[in-house]
Amino acid sequence: MTPVATTRVLLADDHTLVRAGVRRILEAQAGFAVVGEVADGHAALAALKTQPADVLVLDLTMPGGDGFDVLRRAKTIRPELKVLVLTMHASPEYVSRAVREGADGYLLKDSAVQDLVAAIQAVMAGREYYSPPVQRELSAMVRGTTGGKRRIEPITDREREVLKLVAEGLSTKEIATRLDISTRTVETHRANLMRKLGLHSVARLTQYAIREGLIDAP
Repeated sequence: MTPVATTRVLLADDHTLVRAGVRRILEAQAGFAVVGEVADGHAALAALKTQPADVLVLDLTMPGGDGFDVLRRAKTIRPELKVLVLTMHASPEYVSRAVREGADGYLLKDSAVQDLVAAIQAVMAGREYYSPPVQRELSAMVRGTTGGKRRIEPITDREREVLKLVAEGLSTKEIATRLDISTRTVETHRANLMRKLGLHSVARLTQYAIREGLIDAP
């Protein structure tokens, strides 16, 4: 009998219980080996340089580096690496950016128990894997609509920085100083955010930032 090849998995999530749950699911299956666990972005990139892994199971909202940056840099460190995003965020902006940065699959945490093994098997076989709600978002984006209402334009890295600082309560002048840009540029970024996200007040932008994990809830 031909032995089953072992898929080596690196887990990157700042929640100990999530990592433990993922490890338990995988170790109950033949052909999987969890070769490491890390709790932040910097540690994930460092581990990839020293620890051979076939799949990185990656949360997008961790300390120590933006999850999208970790995704992009992980592919640079190990071009053959498969990256399965495991997150609670199903928003179009998150999904589209993860796909652009090279995610091989996008799995929501609330379906991980049922779908994690199938998702890893799919990406290892060269296929993409998306949770059903994520598939619906992708279909809507391809059709140019989201929720049947409007097209969602992805926000840029700079707009994300401005959004985070707006949500933290900084003034236009303080944001301009922090990012070394003009106040007019800050106002332009804020206007673009409101237009793209369909949110027309600072309070709504703040709620969005909290919901998407850019800042902690007060």
